[in-house]
Amino acid sequence: MCQPRDSSALQKKIVNCRLCPRLVQWREQIAADKTRRFENEAYWGKPVPSFGPVDARLLIVGLAPAAHGANRTGRMFTGDRSGDWLYRALHRFGFANQPHSSHLADGLQLLDCYITAVIHCAPPLNRPSGSEISQCSTYLHSEWQTLKKTKVVVALGRVAFDSVLRLQVRSKPAPRKPTFRHGLEVSLEGRMLLASFHPSQQNTFTGRLTEEMFDSIFRRARQILRD
Repeated sequence: MCQPRDSSALQKKIVNCRLCPRLVQWREQIAADKTRRFENEAYWGKPVPSFGPVDARLLIVGLAPAAHGANRTGRMFTGDRSGDWLYRALHRFGFANQPHSSHLADGLQLLDCYITAVIHCAPPLNRPSGSEISQCSTYLHSEWQTLKKTKVVVALGRVAFDSVLRLQVRSKPAPRKPTFRHGLEVSLEGRMLLASFHPSQQNTFTGRLTEEMFDSIFRRARQILRD
C-alpha cells in the first residue's frame, strides 16, 4: 500500500486535527452520508495528510481536499477530476511514476515532488473561511521550513498563491503583492513560485484552463530544476 511517505509527527498531528468545528462537522457528515456513487466505500473522513519525499525539489500547494475525492480516499488530489488532471501532468514531466491516482493502494509514487494544501479538511462548497485558512497555515508554515531542498513551488489557484506569499513575508516587511495570473513567476528567497489556475471542473469544463496551459506550468518547473 502506498502511504504518505512523510510519516513525521507533523503529518500525524494533521490527521488528528480538530481545530475548526465547521470543517470537522462537514467532513464527518460527508463521510457518514456519502454519495450514491461511492455508497459502498469507506470514507476517510479526516484531515488529509500531505505526501511525497521531504527532499523533493518541487512543492505543489492546492486548496483543500474534495468532499468525495481526498476526503473519501485519504490522499491529496485522489479520486476526483482535479486529481486526474494533476497526475497526468506530473507523470508527463517525470514527477510521478504513473498518470493516475485512485486510492491508497494504487501504487502511486511521487518523484522529487511533494503535495500539500492550504486546508487539510474538505470545506463546504470548497470555500474555507479566513479563520480556517489562518488555523491551518501553521501546518503549511512547518512544511515550508522542513522542505529545505524545494526550488520550485506550484500554487494551484489564488488562495494557494496568496498563502505561499504570506509564508515568504512572515519575518520581513511585505513587498508589493503581485497580481495573480496563470503562468506568473515570482522569485522568492531561493525558490521560484509558479502560479496556475486550479484544475477544478469550474476551470477545466469552461476552458479557462486547458491541458496545454496546465502542462506549461510543469514544463517550466522541470526546466527550472534542470537548469
